[in-house]
Amino acid sequence: MSGPEAVAAFMFFGGTFWVLRPVAAAVAKRIAGEHRRPGLEPSEREEILSELQHVREEVAELAERMDFAERLLARPRDG
Repeated sequence: MSGPEAVAAFMFFGGTFWVLRPVAAAVAKRIAGEHRRPGLEPSEREEILSELQHVREEVAELAERMDFAERLLARPRDG
């Protein structure tokens, strides 16, 4: 192998190693069980669900108030 071919081969294999090294490390961590578990803890999940229920109740209350205001404004005025 001549000089330019050796340099090209070195650059190719070095670049391939540089690109694939993080992927191989991530796969190794996953196999070893060191990856983060997706999702939330049960206590966090319950807290978020309770906040969501509270927001739904507030939105429903605001919708009722808006309906009342629309009916009040649509009523003809006795002048």
